[in-house]
Amino acid sequence: MHERAGLVADKNDLVDLGELLQAYRDIEPDPSNPAQRVVFGTSGHRGSSLNASFNEAHIVAMSLAIAEYRAAQGVTGPLFLGGDTHALSAPALRTAQAVLSAAGVEVRVAAVKAGVGLSTGAGVAADAGPNGGVGLNGGVGPNAGAGLHEYRSRTAAVDPAEFVPTPAVSRAILEYNQQHAVGDARADGIVVTPSHNPPADGGFKYNPPHGGPADTDATARIAVRANDLLESGHWRRVLAAANARSDAGGAIAAAGVAARAGAGHAGAGALARVGGAGSIGAAPQHYDFVGKYVDALDTVIDLAAIRRAGVRVGAHPLGGASAAYWAAIRDRYDLDITVLGPGIDPQWSFMHLDWDGKIRMDPSSAHAMATVAEFRDEYDIVTGNDADADRHGIVTRDAGLMNPNHFLAVAIDYLLTHRPDWPREAGIGKTLVSSAIIDRVVAAHGRRLVEVPVGFKWFVPGLSDGSLVFGGEESAGASFQRFDGSAWSTDKDGILLALLASEVQAVTGQSPSERYAELTGRFGAPAYARVDAAATPAQKAALAALSPADVTDIELAGDPITAVLVTAPGNGAPIGGLKVQTEHAWFAARPSGTEDVMKVYAESFRGEDHLALVQAAAQRLVARATG
Repeated sequence: MHERAGLVADKNDLVDLGELLQAYRDIEPDPSNPAQRVVFGTSGHRGSSLNASFNEAHIVAMSLAIAEYRAAQGVTGPLFLGGDTHALSAPALRTAQAVLSAAGVEVRVAAVKAGVGLSTGAGVAADAGPNGGVGLNGGVGPNAGAGLHEYRSRTAAVDPAEFVPTPAVSRAILEYNQQHAVGDARADGIVVTPSHNPPADGGFKYNPPHGGPADTDATARIAVRANDLLESGHWRRVLAAANARSDAGGAIAAAGVAARAGAGHAGAGALARVGGAGSIGAAPQHYDFVGKYVDALDTVIDLAAIRRAGVRVGAHPLGGASAAYWAAIRDRYDLDITVLGPGIDPQWSFMHLDWDGKIRMDPSSAHAMATVAEFRDEYDIVTGNDADADRHGIVTRDAGLMNPNHFLAVAIDYLLTHRPDWPREAGIGKTLVSSAIIDRVVAAHGRRLVEVPVGFKWFVPGLSDGSLVFGGEESAGASFQRFDGSAWSTDKDGILLALLASEVQAVTGQSPSERYAELTGRFGAPAYARVDAAATPAQKAALAALSPADVTDIELAGDPITAVLVTAPGNGAPIGGLKVQTEHAWFAARPSGTEDVMKVYAESFRGEDHLALVQAAAQRLVARATG
């Protein structure tokens, strides 16, 4: 635990935006270095321009790889493109827009007020951020040109609607494809976001026509092609060709491109049309993400009940993309919502530091959410969302910030009681490291539990075809179906879950935390924790390759072992580690994909002391099983 965890950030914690944005254009990755290659994790490719893991080259390569992939899959409809408020999202979005359009993809971006936003101004070269034609710093360093202090004074002119949450992109894809007959051109999307990651990071994720996160087959193929473009250097020619075809007024600076591409390598011939309904190099079409999303919310949330009950809501976007959405929800449905926070600040200087002393917009973290929890006495419900609004945090007057597992249990219990038109045969999805109180709640309702590996992508098929009515994970990400059982979003929707907290308060007269207390009275009060334990690369590899036969223990913390799992019960997919269960407790161990640690999740219905025994026994068991 960092000594300053939970304290407000100071100037020494803030990223140098000028350096960050200059590095995006100037630093070229070395594809022979694994840390600088394109790698898709559970939520897309993430990195920072400062360490050559999220730079212009990556975005060019991934954008063309996605254009080629969608063409190979027969996806010829529009691609919905959105980005969050991270500083790197703006130039990355412009780069992607230019490459995709030049490849013949019809791109749809957020409709914003004239004269502001990502779609106006001189583009990436002069505008490294959301103030078209101004730039974050007016130059190449934190004190150059207009200066960061002047940029902050201009953020009031930015139209918040230019920033697009992940669930709004998912919703746009689903709505378009639902309105077009089978066999017509299908839509897909890209969200430029590292989600809750620190301000220096950027992220890039692809959502196919099902609207949710791409599966591992798709991301593997995209990554292979993108890395091939990096290794060959062909990305430079692609960038030059995109600039040559762009109608965006120099969205990508030709001078810088030509210098990198070299004589004889630039030109329109370097980027062949790969398919799509758009005209090559055409300007993107504008799409009202805010209006479309907000207007449909009453098909999934009982907003009238919230209005009648007069629930007072404080909604904190944590400086993220949901600000315009909360304001529009308030106005459209006449709700008592106050949008909290200082607005857009790409340094996130207002945030409280997370457990490790970093700025991180994680609405499930008690340290980061100290930014929000200070408002708990002023509202019935206070909510927080991360930068792309795919996660939620719920704060109540009586309990403060709720543990994400606790709110998932409350949400499931409430929805199964108050959604009578949901099909009885449809299941409830949870990740296998989510709390077992969910298992008990689902069983009490006589419903089918579908337990899957970590990653929201595993819920996508069920949410798409209606065989699942809810999917949720322990890290505060979830979505659920509309009143009629049809799909609302096949990606995580933090706005939706935050609104559900207000619906629970309005309809039941109890806060979500009071509802959770009732659930523990019926099903027991679990103690839950996750810790990281040191593990060598060899140990991590051995953990990932375990089979049930490798576990010879018959007890865990004094209780007989009832199950040893290396695949998820809900879909048979490998979990990339191990889960061991008893009647009263369980643990799961998974190797980290980025650090030399293993993540150990554990839970006990016998209290904190027994949980500590489970955690210790888990590490000993894994050590024996992995040799």
